[in-house]
Amino acid sequence: MIEYHDAAVRVRYAETDQMGVVYHANYLVWFEVGRVELIRALGIEYKNMEKEDDCHIVVADAHCRYLLSAKYDEVLRIRTRIAESRNRIVKFSYEVLRDADGKVLATGETTHIICGSNGRPKMLPAKYHKVFEAVAAPQPDRSES
Repeated sequence: MIEYHDAAVRVRYAETDQMGVVYHANYLVWFEVGRVELIRALGIEYKNMEKEDDCHIVVADAHCRYLLSAKYDEVLRIRTRIAESRNRIVKFSYEVLRDADGKVLATGETTHIICGSNGRPKMLPAKYHKVFEAVAAPQPDRSES
């Protein structure tokens, strides 16, 4: 199984301000691109999760730390990992890297609640949980604390 997935995006003019610097909210859009492409790389299509299993991955919390500016026309890599997978919660972590020099421009995390189309929390179906758990970053052993 894969440890992470890189999705490439090129900064569009519409994503920048007058100085050619990316507007901060676009990083969250790129996180979604990374998340969907990671899930696809794991052999799962998100649209089929919704259609076949009434399984929606709803954003409950999002964080982004901006380190360096991304600029118009740069190619970026959105590196995405599954940080944690539980029965009803999946956490993703992200790094936005400038492709030309590998510098990390931003990092972030999102927490998602698994819900049905009725908006109520539900269990992540076992077939997805098995895949997500297999690639999730190891969690620290809290039994010694």
